[in-house]
Amino acid sequence: MEVVTQPHIIPPGSVAATIGMFDGVHRGHVMLIDFLKRQAASRGLKSAAITFREHPQKVLRPDTDLQMIMTLDDRIKALGEQGVDYVILMDFDLQLARLDSRSYIKLIRDNYGVELLVTGFNHRFGHNRSETFDDYKQHGKQLGVELMQADEYRGQYSPVSSSIIRRLILAGKVDDAAHCLGRPFSLAGTVEHGFEVGRQLGFPTANVGGLDPSVLIPHRGAYVVRVKVDGGELRGGMANIGVRPTLGNGSHRQSIEVHIFDFDGDIYGLPIEVEFVGFLRSELKMESLDQLRAQLEEDRARSLGILSQME
Repeated sequence: MEVVTQPHIIPPGSVAATIGMFDGVHRGHVMLIDFLKRQAASRGLKSAAITFREHPQKVLRPDTDLQMIMTLDDRIKALGEQGVDYVILMDFDLQLARLDSRSYIKLIRDNYGVELLVTGFNHRFGHNRSETFDDYKQHGKQLGVELMQADEYRGQYSPVSSSIIRRLILAGKVDDAAHCLGRPFSLAGTVEHGFEVGRQLGFPTANVGGLDPSVLIPHRGAYVVRVKVDGGELRGGMANIGVRPTLGNGSHRQSIEVHIFDFDGDIYGLPIEVEFVGFLRSELKMESLDQLRAQLEEDRARSLGILSQME
């Protein structure tokens, strides 16, 4: 897979492409890309996913609080894992937003060698959103670009969209989000020093810092997780997202603390990836540390039960 960041690198008339934000690279995206690859192969063309560095909403509405399911680097990696030949990165700006659909088709034909454009079943582009797919086909015919529309994803977990998945994650429904994504939602950061009270309770935790601020964080509460430290093996654990109300440390800053089962090591400063498997409970304020310890024991038992069902 080649990442293309500049126009006029790909030979003219050599590419079958699809366009989208592809945030999450979910089951619907995977079906679309599979369809694209089949159509490309039948025509002797290379396949390409055209995507944007920034979400169009962030350009059109700079005050939006929209956060993403994954970072740009992770999105590029996930698209590459789907087997496309090119990931084409474009900058969505106000000039691009003003283009009509015909000009848009001409731009990707001239700049990125697109001969076939495959759209999602409900995808719209160009500033005139009242146009239909038949209008797109007519523009393409005039420009020498074939237009095809992929079917709607109707799998077990439909409907699927990036916006639906974002809402699920923000509500703490990470298991439902995983069904839609085809894999668990994850966060990547670095292990930082925390207050180290967990160790005193028998539950040492890794404080996850260095998170990309563009990526959303699940609802406050306790979660079953799987954890990978410094690219090592995937281990079971549990995580808490919140402000540590029981410990009363005077901080209102949200933290993500992960307890890794059957693990003890100095991992400060190392990269960590946390996969969210399931939601355990909302964040609670306990009356004492003993009550907190008892709740953590219960959380651990439930987490081990859920993880055992995944083996």
